[in-house]
Amino acid sequence: MNFSDLQQQALKLNALYEQLEVKRWGRVWTTQELALGFMGDVGDLAKLVQAHAGVRTIEDHQAKLGHELSDCLWSIMVLANKCGVDLEEQFIRNTREICEYVEGELAK
Repeated sequence: MNFSDLQQQALKLNALYEQLEVKRWGRVWTTQELALGFMGDVGDLAKLVQAHAGVRTIEDHQAKLGHELSDCLWSIMVLANKCGVDLEEQFIRNTREICEYVEGELAK
């Protein structure tokens, strides 16, 4: 699966969630509410990373870690789409620029 396939899967799930949100609450979540949900996922991820490092006890943390990383990636992809950001393009450009910077610093 490539990046575009992952993004399409994320957007398909978001469309389903939006249908459920309308059914439950009469409206879809705003980008602000999606961002708040993402923040909650990042907090959960931080606790799982601590468990992975051995400084927190969470049963079955390895499986939960993969799940939470996936949730975070989903949120980022959906938020990028809703905010009109070409995430693949931005990621490629940003990592290229950072690599060039770090390579320059290493060459000094």
